[in-house]
Amino acid sequence: MKNHFVLFDLDGTLTDSSKGIVNSILYALDKMGVKEEDSGRLRSYVGPSLNETFRNNYFSNDKDCQQAIKLYREYYAKKGIFENTLYKDILQVLKTITDSGGVIALATAKPSYFAKIIINHFGINNYFNSIVGSHLRGTRTDKNDIIFEVLDQLGFPDSKDVYMVGDRKYDVLGGKSHGLKTIGVEYGYGTDGELLKASPDFIIQSPIQILECL
Repeated sequence: MKNHFVLFDLDGTLTDSSKGIVNSILYALDKMGVKEEDSGRLRSYVGPSLNETFRNNYFSNDKDCQQAIKLYREYYAKKGIFENTLYKDILQVLKTITDSGGVIALATAKPSYFAKIIINHFGINNYFNSIVGSHLRGTRTDKNDIIFEVLDQLGFPDSKDVYMVGDRKYDVLGGKSHGLKTIGVEYGYGTDGELLKASPDFIIQSPIQILECL
């Protein structure tokens, strides 16, 4: 694991955040007069950017889409952000990588502002050399761009020494676009067959198995 750089997604990879995100989406939709009762469908929205979620599934109008995002954050900032738990063994994974000389970074589509609050809330901020997310104003939401910024902050290490770990196709495809090794985690929020179709280098079922791939 020495000299390895490990980039982690946040939601569905480090934390089980579905309750807070789903509740925030439901709050926004309710305020907008839209009813959604398919909980399975809602879970699949954990990972992509809010703009993509609302625009592709509910509001094609830009004004309505932006209003939905504003309402989402109204709930999320006060309550939803803390309806969240660390997955079992994540602390051990982070500590083992760090103790072995590895470098850890966060690459998430969640706004950096909220990502930093979550990382601090769980007391794991000291493990991360870089924390990069989207901007609150709705830019830098593409995973390719987020990963590029992380690599830039890390000094563009040799791609053969860099791993991208995530639960959605966006993480795998984003990592592949930069020539990184990719680890798909099936315990997250990906839909059936999503990771297999994206063809990561490794597919695992539990956080502790991340260490076996490095």
